[in-house]
Amino acid sequence: MDNQMFESTAERTFQYQQSLPPLPVPSLEGSLSKYLDAVKPFATEAEFRSTSAIVKRFGEGIGQRLHQKLLQRAKNRRNWLEDWWLDSAYLELRMPSQLNVNFGGPAPYIEHCWPPCEGVQLERTSLNLWQTLQYWELIRTEKLAVHKAGNMPFDMHQFRMLFCTCKVPGITKDSILNYFKTESEGPCPSHVVVMCRGRMFSFDVLCDGHILTPPELLRQLTYIKESCDREPEGVGVAALTTEERTRWAKAREHLISIDPLNKTILETIQSSLFVISLDNSKPYSTPDNYTALTLLALTGDPTIRWGDKSYNSISFADGTFASNCDHAPYDAMVLVSFCYYLDQKLKACAGKWKGSEVVRDLPLPEELVFTVDDKVRRNIALAKEQYRKTTQDLQVVCYAFTSFGKAAIKKRKLHPDTFVQLAMQLTYYRLHAKPGSCYETATTRRFYHGRTETMRPCTVEAQQWCKTMLNPTASTEEKRQALLAAFNKHNKLMDEAQKGKGFDRHLLGLYLIAKEEGLPIPELYSDPLYAKSGGGGNFVISSSLVGYTTVLGAVAPMVHHGYGFFYRIRDDRIVASCTTWKSCPETNAETFFHSLCTSFHDMMTVTTLSQL
Repeated sequence: MDNQMFESTAERTFQYQQSLPPLPVPSLEGSLSKYLDAVKPFATEAEFRSTSAIVKRFGEGIGQRLHQKLLQRAKNRRNWLEDWWLDSAYLELRMPSQLNVNFGGPAPYIEHCWPPCEGVQLERTSLNLWQTLQYWELIRTEKLAVHKAGNMPFDMHQFRMLFCTCKVPGITKDSILNYFKTESEGPCPSHVVVMCRGRMFSFDVLCDGHILTPPELLRQLTYIKESCDREPEGVGVAALTTEERTRWAKAREHLISIDPLNKTILETIQSSLFVISLDNSKPYSTPDNYTALTLLALTGDPTIRWGDKSYNSISFADGTFASNCDHAPYDAMVLVSFCYYLDQKLKACAGKWKGSEVVRDLPLPEELVFTVDDKVRRNIALAKEQYRKTTQDLQVVCYAFTSFGKAAIKKRKLHPDTFVQLAMQLTYYRLHAKPGSCYETATTRRFYHGRTETMRPCTVEAQQWCKTMLNPTASTEEKRQALLAAFNKHNKLMDEAQKGKGFDRHLLGLYLIAKEEGLPIPELYSDPLYAKSGGGGNFVISSSLVGYTTVLGAVAPMVHHGYGFFYRIRDDRIVASCTTWKSCPETNAETFFHSLCTSFHDMMTVTTLSQL
């Protein structure tokens, strides 16, 4: 994707949607066999015998029945998983989603045209906003190039969810509202919401059907910033979006009950293109150390971002940028593609606007003022306190490893992503003296509305290799052979997962059918090895390759004693963000990153020495 084409007139963005193949249902036998192989590193011989017997009973009994029902479901749907996944992975969750579900990340402009600098926040934001609106127009006019693997088109549906999309809390289950329309489908909302010092404003980004220029956008942003700087802070209603979901749903219902105008304001936020956060913080970062920027992307001021919005563009007082996004409507690759477009466009114009300076007569931005009572104020105070406690517990490091990158790894005929994943396995094993259940994202976008499958890097072969690497008596050749076996296994599993032949989503489907039919939950799911190996959202390492571009993101760990690990791979460096919970004494993000650097060097040594 590093040199991907962004615009295309030959093909329309969504033209292949109807011809994409449906998401396949893997064979029951294949999924159970892969599952057994995946739990092996975590089991004693006795435990493995017990789990094998459970899996055998499941495969010969209730599993057969559930699998048949799943096949029936797949006959009537082009994607049997889609609704289930949205509900079980996102909408039914009750924990606060802003830190536990959302992803965020630093913008890479500090590496070229926009190093940290004071006094340029609004000027830069206006150009960044203008470029963002060009991308919106590409999707609106269906000129955004279709993503492909070779000649195979990928599903582009998630790109409809980047703009004009918002999650809305419900008492037992949230919902997603999407107001986006392509030009051929009809009018689409064209206003943005700007948040600053606990206050909210809105303005239209079109004038006579044309996108406002950066000088015009700058005028609107300046009006908002000056209003906020000379007047008291607002009440910060946005902080409510950080709450536990049912509490936020009730607080929202109360807000609407006070004044019908509050409902109108909520609809203005929900339907807006996206939210712009003008933040007074200065999270100084460098190309080698993005920690401060990444930390604030995930944990910044809750009164100036709408946690349920599919895109919050965060602009800091030192001229740096970040983003924070709800994960429910789309996966990170959508934001990565969009942010890479922004990065390339800003680099191409050297971060300067070279067009007309004329500012037309525009209506001023409108302030969105909620009617609040004491109960709302109490709810906001509680939400802020809860958010402060949780965010203070998150440790984030985001560094560049600069000794080598993709070029040196590929020279040794190794897959760069697998290289990083196996280094993580070695690091975890070295630090914790046991295998670490790990989730790596595999994309299933070759299928209709495909999102992700789980790829489990903690294989028997990876564990064997870790033991060999840490064995002082093992020869370099033994280490190399074990490494190659681990690489081959990883690449094979990743390939299968992308082709719809993983097993985690299949097992989830069988579980959900049992639940829907009111059947007792099969013992396979309560077997201790199911959770110990990562099943049911218990992966100790939650990881994703964000790509080979300039764009990085970060997520919180999936479990309390776990790690969140996102990384990007460049020709000469590997940049990674690692997160842990400070309240867990066993994990430390700083230690993990430095130990990972050791693993990188160790692996390079093994592959280099064995070439001699």
